Amino acid sequence: MTARRPVTDLRFLPIAVGMIGGSLLMVNRLLTPELTPSQSRSDVVGVLLSALLILTGLLWQQFQPKPPEAVVLEGEAGFELDPELSDTAKQELAWASDLLLTQTPTRSLVVWYGQRVILRRGILGPQADWVPGAIGQRVLQTQRPVYLVDAKLYPGRVEFNVLPPNTQGIICQPIGTAGVLILGANAPRSYTKQEEAWISAIAAKLDQTLSLNPPVKGSD
Repeated sequence: MTARRPVTDLRFLPIAVGMIGGSLLMVNRLLTPELTPSQSRSDVVGVLLSALLILTGLLWQQFQPKPPEAVVLEGEAGFELDPELSDTAKQELAWASDLLLTQTPTRSLVVWYGQRVILRRGILGPQADWVPGAIGQRVLQTQRPVYLVDAKLYPGRVEFNVLPPNTQGIICQPIGTAGVLILGANAPRSYTKQEEAWISAIAAKLDQTLSLNPPVKGSD
């Protein structure tokens, strides 16, 4: 979020320049003992330009809204892998989760596959197990992801108690027909369309690996 702040501050530049310009014109007008016709015309042009700059800045406020502030997710950082996974599956999951945590807004992620959670990484939620609810079942049945852009606005967010309670944005991405990739962000409206497409590609790669190296059910 810090990297976006300088770009966001540019929205206020036209307003500041317009106000400074208008103020200088007013001071110059008050300090001028006798106005000439040419100066009057120049003042009119200057006032119009200042007003145009202020209007441009206000329009930028409309078209470039301030990005949402990130929060600190509640929970402890961790990395948990199902010990029953093959070495190949573990390596693939470690690689994919590292990419998602470092190259996307994801701060917490869970992989559910073969009727159980096989990976938790990032900021861990209060629950280690997950049972697909209405959203999870829908994702598995339709094979299409669901993106809760602002989690607090969706009652269905309670289904994702494997994520930190104050998670701001959630993606539930199918991993074939047997699994789900759950991603949590620390700010709403965090993921771009390009990142969503990348997440889908990573999930497809995980499905290929896990289908060939399925987790073995423990004896418990």
